Amino acid sequence: MILSDSEKSLVRTVVISLFTWRRAGPDDPIDDEERYGWWGDSFPRVADDRIGSRLWLLRRVKLTERTQREAEYYAAEALRWLIDDGQVLEVTITSERADSSRLNLRVVLTLLSGHPLIIEPDQLWQVNYAV
Repeated sequence: MILSDSEKSLVRTVVISLFTWRRAGPDDPIDDEERYGWWGDSFPRVADDRIGSRLWLLRRVKLTERTQREAEYYAAEALRWLIDDGQVLEVTITSERADSSRLNLRVVLTLLSGHPLIIEPDQLWQVNYAV
């Protein structure tokens, strides 16, 4: 599938939003005292405006149905700003267990045109080499 420049930009935006570590909340279970997070979130222009996701909190937990639901929730939370800022109409997150220790997230963005932009796990880290 060939993406337009605006669609490529949205895919990059999704990757940044999902894989930048959002600061853990006061009630989030953490491994140690470090809550991580992007330093720029300390000075938001808009109250409670944050970058990234809390998916990192799941890095050392057993993959259960609850973990799967939490991953979907954290991903939706991280991408909610796309709706709030009028970039897309809707964000849908689904997941599938690839094996006992791997969870694949699938993101579907409903563009302003009403068309879906589907972002599959295998698209997130692909590199195209010129031959």
